[in-house]
Amino acid sequence: MKLPDATQIRCLPTIGEHEIRGLSEVLIDCVEGGASVNFMLPISRATAEAFWRSTSASVARGDRVLLAAEDAAGAIVGTVQVIWAQPENQPHRGELAKMLVHRRARRRGIGAALLAAAERSALSAGKTLLVLDTASADAERLYSRHGWKRCGQIPNYALWPDGTPCATTIFYKFLSN
Repeated sequence: MKLPDATQIRCLPTIGEHEIRGLSEVLIDCVEGGASVNFMLPISRATAEAFWRSTSASVARGDRVLLAAEDAAGAIVGTVQVIWAQPENQPHRGELAKMLVHRRARRRGIGAALLAAAERSALSAGKTLLVLDTASADAERLYSRHGWKRCGQIPNYALWPDGTPCATTIFYKFLSN
């Protein structure tokens, strides 16, 4: 997939301080923009950095893969994870998580490129089924356009960052070569 302005998707097998700062910027921007991704307002830099440090440990253990979209200047503008660590009876499944694109970089194909890279990564790891949940109508459109199937919606599943209840929609996709 052609990305704008030399933007590239790269796997982050380790997460250094540069990546922690960039990933934190994206997370803070998304939460401040209203994304329901496990964090409440106000989200501090310390909270965002602690999340990415914890994620770094999970990546190092091999429990998940972390992908980042970087613009031509090397700034992280988006990210997605695929969580491999699943129950023993679900070795074929992964969970797509924390699909985030900075508001300044949206509507340029970055989300679609991150999604495609996550799917390729899962398939190469032997996963044949991915699942996700989202509270975003824009994300729902993206997933649907890329072959994800909507299962249904759970009302009052979580909270928006401002504390009001929100529903979440569950999606899945079978992967094949």
